[in-house]
Amino acid sequence: MQRRHLLQAAAAAAAAGLAAPTLAQAGWPARPIRLVVPFPAGSSPDLIARMVGEPLAQALGQPVVVENRPGAGGNVGTAAVARAEPDEHTFLFTIQGPLVTAPMLTRNLPYDPVKQLAPVTLVATAPNVLVVDPRLGASTLAEFVQIAKQRPGKLNYGSVGNGSAAHLAMELFKSRAGVDLVHVPYQGFPQVVNAILAGEVQAGFMVPTAAMGQVKAGKLRALGVTTSGRVASLPELPTLAEQGFPAFEAVSWQAVLAPAGTSPAVIGRMSRELVRIIRSEDIRNRMRAQFFTAAGTAPEALALLMKSEREAWGRVIRAAGVQPE
Repeated sequence: MQRRHLLQAAAAAAAAGLAAPTLAQAGWPARPIRLVVPFPAGSSPDLIARMVGEPLAQALGQPVVVENRPGAGGNVGTAAVARAEPDEHTFLFTIQGPLVTAPMLTRNLPYDPVKQLAPVTLVATAPNVLVVDPRLGASTLAEFVQIAKQRPGKLNYGSVGNGSAAHLAMELFKSRAGVDLVHVPYQGFPQVVNAILAGEVQAGFMVPTAAMGQVKAGKLRALGVTTSGRVASLPELPTLAEQGFPAFEAVSWQAVLAPAGTSPAVIGRMSRELVRIIRSEDIRNRMRAQFFTAAGTAPEALALLMKSEREAWGRVIRAAGVQPE
């Protein structure tokens, strides 16, 4: 999916942008910044948004108000920002689902992320971790594939919903491994973890924050990560690419966008401030503690990433026959 090359180009573009003069309209921001997170309080996007919100407020000289507007897998809050007036003070902090896969998997989606949202910056990336029930008897990825092939259609996997990153990562894995696993959707990662512990499902891809506590307790077994290289905060976990699945990559990410029509000068200033904050040692370390890798890109690089992701996951969706809901 060429994410590594896109992110390298993004880093160069952002570094150049940091040296640019401030072009935002005089007097901006004139009031508090509204940062809409389309997921509940305590979710990963909420935690990272609040993490960068405090230093952003200091940099801009105005409060940054994080507003949680959950619902429909992030589509409710995303639609609210996409359809909002470009008042120069409203921004969206979200994950890739509402931006990339929702248009392909949601009937009558009330917004168009390409036409109605303007990229600001890519904030952070995180791996998905493949975890299994230790009672399955698989200690390695190869053993899991072997067991799954011996029991076609008999093993279940959990995800956080149709079209979610966890769902599509497993569909990609199924096609690459040649295994037949049954999808069981849940409302959130805690429910997926509980389902594995209860034996309702045997496996699942999930964000590390949801899985690693149970992995360390020995109640779940982690078999690998979905990034192109090993993750600094999880160095003991091999990539799927290392284990016989070349170029396998399914990265979760978070980004900031604005309503289309927001002044390019405001978007540029917001992007530069966020990039500086995201790349600071304090924020990098705090993100690493949550198993995220700090990014920080120019708006153009985020736009390219979104386009690449739509194309790549569109192929997975079509190949797996995933239907809109």
